[in-house]
Formats: sequence, structure tokens, C-alpha cells
Amino acid sequence: MAPSMSLPDNEALVACLGDPQRTVAAHRELLRRGENALSAIRAGLRDENPAVREGCCRLLDHLVDTESMDELVLMADDPDARVRIAAFHALACDRCKGDTCAPGPDRVLEPALYHLASDPDPHVRAMAAELVGRFAHSDARAVAALKASHADDPSPAVRKKAGWFTPGGSSYERIIPPETRERNSP
Repeated sequence: MAPSMSLPDNEALVACLGDPQRTVAAHRELLRRGENALSAIRAGLRDENPAVREGCCRLLDHLVDTESMDELVLMADDPDARVRIAAFHALACDRCKGDTCAPGPDRVLEPALYHLASDPDPHVRAMAAELVGRFAHSDARAVAALKASHADDPSPAVRKKAGWFTPGGSSYERIIPPETRERNSP
């Protein structure tokens, strides 16, 4: 008789996100488990290992629910830049979320504006620019911050990305809300 093979529990899989040899398989399995793994993934956001926290942010990019949004916003202030990048990506990216509504400006714009203006890591500022850019059609603070970053950020990559989301930029034009597009059409 063959020994029974039991599957690891969700918490064990979350811990594997911190092991470079096991992170890919753990990520896939947690993603497959979906909603059943959400509580373990949320708990992993408080793990001492930044690779675990980053992996949990990446998972929440796909599995996000309304209960996880506030926790992702808090991860924007994580001491590790990789975690902040993953958190901002999860908050800004609609592509991975299916029918889940993205967070509104009342929840995410302030932290995004702060990090766009002052985060020490240029990759974090670039991801913050994407999140701020989502509100460029509806919030004057977003446009002002993007213009300032486009003109003054020390990183050429951040200046370029901020420019994409300012009025006239390629991303700004691409993400015009349908109601605005209809109002402005002849």
C-alpha cells in the first residue's frame, strides 16, 4: 500500500513563498486554491520575510477582494521596496482582477501621491505613478502630481511613466473613462 500524500495547508504554502526553490509552485497552488487560501495569504502580509509579503501582494493582485484592499494599501508603506512595488501593482492593475472593482481614490490616492513624490526607490515611484494615473481624469491633485513628477523626478524612467499619464500622454488617452469620451465626442 502506497503512503498517503497529503497536500500542504495554506499557511505552509504561504511560508514557501519565502523559499526561492519553492515559491513558484507555492504561488501556483495558492492561486489555484483561490478564495480558500485568502485568510492565509492575508496573514502572510505580516510575515517577517519580505519575500513572503511580496508573494502575498502578488497573489492578492489576482485574488483581491474588498476585505484585502485596506491591507494592500497598508503594504504600500512596507519597509521593503519589492513589497511596496507589488502592493502598488496590485492596487493599480485591473487586468488581473476580473469583475472585482478596483479601489477608489478615497482609499488609494493619498498613499500613491505620497510615494510618487517621496519614495526613495524609483521603481516604487513608477508604480505609484500608474496608480495616480488611474485618477488623472477625475482628480486635479493626480494631474498636478504627475506633471510635477514628469518634470522633476530624478529618475528618467519615472519621468517617462508619469508623462504617459498626464493629459496628452499615451496612457492618459487610452484610459479615458467611457462617460468622459461620450461627453467630449462630436
